[in-house]
Amino acid sequence: MAENDVDNELLDNEENEEPHVAPETATPAGKKELRFCLSVQHECIPQAILGMDILCQAKYGMGKTAVFVLATLQQIEPVSVLVMCHTQVLAFLISKEYECFSKYMPTVKAAVVFGGLSIKKDKDALKKNCPHFVVGTPDRILALIRNKTLNLKNVKHFVLDECDKMQIQTTVGQGDMRHDVQDIFRLTPHEKQCMMFSATLSKEIRPVCRKFMQDPVREL
Repeated sequence: MAENDVDNELLDNEENEEPHVAPETATPAGKKELRFCLSVQHECIPQAILGMDILCQAKYGMGKTAVFVLATLQQIEPVSVLVMCHTQVLAFLISKEYECFSKYMPTVKAAVVFGGLSIKKDKDALKKNCPHFVVGTPDRILALIRNKTLNLKNVKHFVLDECDKMQIQTTVGQGDMRHDVQDIFRLTPHEKQCMMFSATLSKEIRPVCRKFMQDPVREL
């Protein structure tokens, strides 16, 4: 699909295959009082479940996190989902989102890893319980890959939350996130789904994000 077509595309869910949502994830959603789908969820979740690459821009509080959490919960095996973000706080919040929506999926395991704490704890946790989902900051994820604690050979879903911040910023104390993200991406299988989310996607950053994708669907 041409870049202009991507920019102008309006998603029409009625013309696409109806995705199946596991009932185990529907019940926790109700517990969390997600009684209706916000616009970004209505447009993106069906496409995400079908395995399409997603480049999503939506304001804060519009439910972006639920899109990739619910979509990736539908199809899992260790370690099949890798989610990266730019701060420790956001990594923790995303892991809590997975915890909430997988409440009635007792076999599902998630791990949250980030710099600033002892890497030994992360290594021990990953070796003891191989998770289905790994959420963390690029610096710590790359360190765990390099010391052969984290294996990405089964990754099917590659997610960047607040992707613009990781693609354009060099974060003090964490090195160059851009290069870390690129290195990690190259270590994942070629065939995978790539989803990127942000509240702000400038004209300069969109082409950078699309380099990770094959045929991205974008929701404004």
